[in-house]
Amino acid sequence: MSCLREGPSGNHGPSGFSVTQEINRGKYLRSWQADAKSIQVAARQRYGLATQFVENNLQRVGQCAVIALATLLAAGCDTSYSSSVQPNPDLQSGPSVRTVETMRVGTAPFEKTIVANGSLAAFDRAVLSTKVAGRLASIEVDLGTIVKEGGLLARIAPEDYRLRVKQAQAQLAQARARLGLPLEDSNDQIEVEQTSTIRRARAMLEEARANQERIAKLAAQGIISESELETADATYAVALSRYEDGLEEVRDRQAVVAQRRSELEIAQQQLADTAIFAPFDGTIENRQANLGEYLSASTAILTIVRMDPLRLRLEISERDAPDIQTGQPVRLKVDGNPKNYLGAITRLSPVIEARTRILRVEADVSNPDFLRPGSFVRAEIVLDTDHRAITISTNALVTFAGIEKVFAIKDGKAVEKQVTTGRLKSGSEQIEILSGLVPGEIIVLNPGDLKTGDRVADTSERSS
Repeated sequence: MSCLREGPSGNHGPSGFSVTQEINRGKYLRSWQADAKSIQVAARQRYGLATQFVENNLQRVGQCAVIALATLLAAGCDTSYSSSVQPNPDLQSGPSVRTVETMRVGTAPFEKTIVANGSLAAFDRAVLSTKVAGRLASIEVDLGTIVKEGGLLARIAPEDYRLRVKQAQAQLAQARARLGLPLEDSNDQIEVEQTSTIRRARAMLEEARANQERIAKLAAQGIISESELETADATYAVALSRYEDGLEEVRDRQAVVAQRRSELEIAQQQLADTAIFAPFDGTIENRQANLGEYLSASTAILTIVRMDPLRLRLEISERDAPDIQTGQPVRLKVDGNPKNYLGAITRLSPVIEARTRILRVEADVSNPDFLRPGSFVRAEIVLDTDHRAITISTNALVTFAGIEKVFAIKDGKAVEKQVTTGRLKSGSEQIEILSGLVPGEIIVLNPGDLKTGDRVADTSERSS
């Protein structure tokens, strides 16, 4: 306590701190020293455990080495024992070799085609309308009825038109009678000079001419006065005028006969038009009128379509348009129908549409199985039947996230190669390769989980 001295503000230790501060500082230092010793002891314990673990493992490794050496020595002395010991593949060093089946990439006949979508349309489609007005007296067909060319489909009530025919026949007979022709004959030709009117006028003309000539001779001899000669000349002029009027009248009557003949033919045609016939072989698509309705002229009654052959209408992109020609074969398939159908390009549009940049083409397709107009069609236009292409088996193709690839073999290892595929050959497992492979390469079939760099061994190779 003698070491303590009093300062200006109370009792302080030698370091200038108060007695209370000095006591607290000592406690803190002693606590810190105790913690440091505890950490040091724990570190030494951990170091000892680690050292012991290493020593134990080294001992075990040494024991294993001794056992292995003893085994080798025993194998050198006892061959019967060594033959019974088999190596464990799991303990062998180096990567494992995977056995795979392969094929050699090659070329094969593969038709060059253009794939296009389109639709079927009726070869002919007609909306049948009335040519004459009247009441619909009969209708012989309905939706889906198959009809033959010339078959009766519907009829307008014909009574009014029969009466018109009779009226026209009577008027024609009247005109023929005035011309001196038989009433029922169909020949309207006549010799004008042989008509009664002309014969009468000609007789009067000849009489007037003879009388004029006789009076002229007498007047020249002074026997008859000049006034009588003038009367004879006037009589002849009148006779000549009547003859010419007779010719005009006969020609007018001929024109009337021709007019009446035309009116009769019109009436007969209107009577015939009361019946509506099928213009071609086909099927009724729609019925627009009902029995008993009064229909004006040009009113639609039925819609008929020709079902065989059908028109195949396709849309070809501008890029493929130069390759399209008439006569090229077309294979097509319709949704919901497993059969394949054949056709041929028959018509090409002369222009490429500016808005869509497509060329419209048409092909004729026979319809033995009742294909339906309006059906959606997927078609292939065959451009070249002798074309060859690089093909591989679909079993060699791996697709992931939209990327297609195959595994080729190079220096005994698998190498992943990305490819671009084309068309699948119908009826086989061969698919066209547009890029990524060349003929002669070896690729793996059914690669499964094969990865680039895996060692592979080829067991069998087959050509594409």
